[in-house]
Formats: sequence, C-alpha cells, structure tokens
Amino acid sequence: MVEFNLPKGSNPEGGKTHPAPAGAKRPRTFKIYRYDPDGDANPRVDNFTIDLDDCGPMILDAMLKIKNEIDSSLTFRRSCREGVCGSCAFNIDGTNTLACTKAIEDVKGDVKIYPLPHLPVVKDLVCDLNVPYAQYASIKPWIQADTPAPAAERPQSEAEREKLDGMWECILCFCCQTSCPSYWWNGDRYLGPAVLLQANRWIQDSRDEATGERLDNLDDPYRLYRCHTIMNCTNTCPKGLNPGKAIGEIKEALAKRL
Repeated sequence: MVEFNLPKGSNPEGGKTHPAPAGAKRPRTFKIYRYDPDGDANPRVDNFTIDLDDCGPMILDAMLKIKNEIDSSLTFRRSCREGVCGSCAFNIDGTNTLACTKAIEDVKGDVKIYPLPHLPVVKDLVCDLNVPYAQYASIKPWIQADTPAPAAERPQSEAEREKLDGMWECILCFCCQTSCPSYWWNGDRYLGPAVLLQANRWIQDSRDEATGERLDNLDDPYRLYRCHTIMNCTNTCPKGLNPGKAIGEIKEALAKRL
C-alpha cells in the first residue's frame, strides 16, 4: 500500500468553538483557518457562530464582527470594503474571491474561510505575497517610451483606449493566480495569470514603445507557456475579467513575430 508522508502542518486540526450568543435568531457558523507561526502546533479550524440579524450582509462584515467581538487575534488583510483594493482575497466556500463582495447568503450552510491556496501562510489568513509582487515588478508595469514626453499627456484614440478594457480593472488580488494549477506546480518560474494579464495591458497600450522588449521578456517555456488554458483564472476572478484571453493574446502576438 502506498503511504504519503505529509509535511508537518499539512492537516489542520479541530480548533476552538465559539457558540452563538443567547437569543440568536439567525445563527450562522463560520469555520476559519487559524495558524500561529510562533508555536509548534498544527493549523486549526475554529468555529464561530454569530447572529446574522446583528451583522452586515457580506462575509467581510462577519469577519470583522468576529475579530471585534469574539477573537481579536484573528488576523487577515482588508482595506477598502468596496472590491477595489484586493486585500481581502480568501478561499471562501472552496472558491477564491473577495470577502467584501461575497454575500453571506450566497453560501449555503457553514461558511468555510481559508487562505489563498498554495502560498506560504504568514498567520491565519495572511499569505506571503512577495513572490507574486516580484513577478509583477519583473514585467515593468509602467509606460516605457523613448519619445520625449509631450507638454500634456500622451494621447490615445478611443479605439486604442478600448483595447485596455478588461485589463486595467485588475486589482491584483491574486485570486486567479492562486487558483491556477500550473502556478501551483511552477510558481517560481511561471508568471501566472494575474501578472500575464497585467503584462498584456502594457503590450496593448498604444502609448508604450517597448512592445518588442516586453514580448522578448515573456518568450520563455515557463514564464508564459506553462499556461495550459485550464481557465480556473477566468472562472474565479471576482472582477469578471478574463486572464486566459489576455494570455492568448500574448501568445498570438509572439506567433505573429515568427
């Protein structure tokens, strides 16, 4: 019989249970992943039951209620609460999404909240994003132009500007990045859907004059071509974007250069 020896900490254990308050009319249980880097214990899953009649409608509202009223040690990122900053990206009910735009009522039964998958966990729901941000920096996400800057802005036609739609809206929440099996397997070398979507945003920008250099930077068996069009990225994007399409456009641009 085959036996798999999983590394320490792979299996979360049962954690603490915080019952519903007395008189709760609409109790709902939230199962939240917990990890303390300062101890030797395995991660655990704590159960928090709250009254939805005394809570806002979104998952993030419940998480803030739990942190403010039940367990102040619960650690997670959040900022704008409007689906703009990308900070509150977690795996919720098995899907990567934003806690601030995911309604509690959209989840049936207990609400399971875990960190984004296949990233090192710093504490609880906070992941280490150093590698994705370094990959983002590697594509030089700014306009590169040798032409002297005009007195005003660099102009674009409406048609040129429309080419950026579906890419500039990306908030770098990395929901798509961490839903991609190719990124799970080759995250140290494959740039991933979020970064490649951003790369295409600059390739398609008519004001940029470094298209050739940008394509050269991506023309690599791992940096770009580890994408196998699994399309988890597009299915999970909380902004409704299509990273798979953007990656296809990069591949098409490289093919046209041959």
